[in-house]
Amino acid sequence: MRLKLSKKIRRKIRHKRIRKKIKGTKERPRLFVYKTNLHIYAQLIDDTEGKTLASASSLGLKEKMSGMEKAKMVGEMIADKILGLGIKKIVFDRGGYKYTGRVKKLAETLREKGLEF
Repeated sequence: MRLKLSKKIRRKIRHKRIRKKIKGTKERPRLFVYKTNLHIYAQLIDDTEGKTLASASSLGLKEKMSGMEKAKMVGEMIADKILGLGIKKIVFDRGGYKYTGRVKKLAETLREKGLEF
């Protein structure tokens, strides 16, 4: 008999499984993505020191936009900050979310800006 787990719990399980394998270093920090129904957040984290190097979110965007447009804007904002730090390579941590929709749009925007992962 299989237990019926909620979406939230399944995402947390996936995220823990992913985090066992992904580590961010000073040369190649980890870009963590978190999303809610309305907003999307991105943080660049150096796991060796436990510090957040850069962050961006859709909270400050005033205009009415779709979720995909918000993801693209957040991707552009965080990419500019990352490139400003002189970092070209990152590790992408999708936070247990499936690689579709807003998460995929944010990742594609980062690649368009010239980041490698």
